Amino acid sequence: MTATKTPLLGLTLDELKQVAARVGMPPFAAKQMAGWIYGKRVTTISEMTNISLRHRQALEQDYEVGRHAPVEAMRSVDGTVKYLFQAGTAGAVEAVYIPAEEGDRATLCVSSQVGCKMNCLFCMTGKQGFAAHLTAAQILNQVLSIPESESLTNVVLMGMGEPFDNIGHVLRALTLMTADYGLAWSPKRITVSTVGVMKGLRRFLDESECHLAISLHNPFPKERLQLMPAERGCSITDMLDLLRRYDFTHQRRLSFEYIVFRGVNDTEAHARELVRLLKGLECRINLIRFHAIPGVPLEGVEMDRMVALRDYLTHHGVFTTIRASRGEDIFAACGMLSTMRKKEARQVT
Repeated sequence: MTATKTPLLGLTLDELKQVAARVGMPPFAAKQMAGWIYGKRVTTISEMTNISLRHRQALEQDYEVGRHAPVEAMRSVDGTVKYLFQAGTAGAVEAVYIPAEEGDRATLCVSSQVGCKMNCLFCMTGKQGFAAHLTAAQILNQVLSIPESESLTNVVLMGMGEPFDNIGHVLRALTLMTADYGLAWSPKRITVSTVGVMKGLRRFLDESECHLAISLHNPFPKERLQLMPAERGCSITDMLDLLRRYDFTHQRRLSFEYIVFRGVNDTEAHARELVRLLKGLECRINLIRFHAIPGVPLEGVEMDRMVALRDYLTHHGVFTTIRASRGEDIFAACGMLSTMRKKEARQVT
């Protein structure tokens, strides 16, 4: 049986220095390795040609780069591409590439867990349960291993899983994406979405400068609880109390995601409460059309209702946009990611 090798992807510069010392390489080799892994984006240690053959062979005894190509791709009629990545023995995750509509923005929606514990009523990922946290290497691999990687302008952690339930690995991935020895991205290019897991939210606010998106979906706590069981431990009132302690008037952006459901959260009473709830907070609301999923008794609304909500909120001082829907035909749109069927298919065969 072949021993499992440790991935170099996901290691910080200090950790790469420890690797270098372990195999008898000079300390400056850590920066060389980082340059190859994160800068030149190599997939094998043998490609690190400014490191001696002897040291490369020593590295290869116990280490690998840790890059793995997607095992499947599905393309939408609108150009969106959904990629399936194997996540070790725990299962698989999906990442969604959303190409620019006018040539100025290409986004990757990245997963942070295999499945999810939150079990939001409107989300297919929650229906498959939770299997595993992704490591920082597995999170970064999604960014680096799609064919369109070099053209990406933005990354959103809005795929499978709750990022702040996996805060340690997520923060490590964000560090490596923004570090000068890593991908050297501006934090303004990265947005992390959460239902509001408080412990992780606090760490993120203190340790990262990336944008934050809160899954809100209903301003009334009791009604939000019916959609999102996490409201019981991640109440919107507690979240807002915490968010008001931080400054969102400069580079970091705060947004609230709001999927609109017919007769559930689309009334003027909901709009009024949103205005009251968010008063004085520098933020925006993104209205999202609901994409029907099997076995869920929720319906979306017509576009004119979305426009009316947007106009009401904007008129009352809450900047609001309607997010364009992409990839619905391949189950790549918001709330539709799930690898449960693929897992069942493999078990049957």
